[in-house]
Amino acid sequence: MRPLRPADDVDHARDLRKAIDRTGYYPEVVADAVSGAVAGEQVVSFYVHHEPTFENDEVRRHQSVVVLTPSRLIVAHTDEHAGDDLLPEPYTSTSTEAVSLTSVKSVVVTRMTANPVKGPQPPAEAVMTIGWGGVARLDLEPAGCSDPDCDADHGYTGVLASDDFSLRVSAAADGGDAVAGLLSFAASLSARTQH
Repeated sequence: MRPLRPADDVDHARDLRKAIDRTGYYPEVVADAVSGAVAGEQVVSFYVHHEPTFENDEVRRHQSVVVLTPSRLIVAHTDEHAGDDLLPEPYTSTSTEAVSLTSVKSVVVTRMTANPVKGPQPPAEAVMTIGWGGVARLDLEPAGCSDPDCDADHGYTGVLASDDFSLRVSAAADGGDAVAGLLSFAASLSARTQH
């Protein structure tokens, strides 16, 4: 995927459609849902991630598409289902969420670089986590003190982290271009969410 500069004034809607088509994962269904959520706004930047998962003897596919417009962050997820009592034939479910850029509270990027003693090199993995306050994760653990003989109840301590959307990409599984593309999208989003 070609990295997009945050300052691009070009509409990348065609590039987005090509990237969706390239995955081969129900491109008409995915493109229709994403296009509906974008609602005619300019596509400033995007990232498409196709992720197959293994469930028992079947392969299930999942695709995430994140799109940056001048005013919103669009997050789309498409999942494949084998069929159930309601819909006996295989089907997909696609959900989209449009978030105002003024609502985005954090863009966390974690880069994993192998052999850092060799100096700067492309990261082997990257994780982008975006928080806008829709979902939060609370990690609690028992609190304590430095006295090893203390048996008092000190309550709990913890961290509340905004964790609305997280995407992990590795060069080994997805290719080096996929990692660079995710980092480029994160940079574009970070540049547009400076409040």
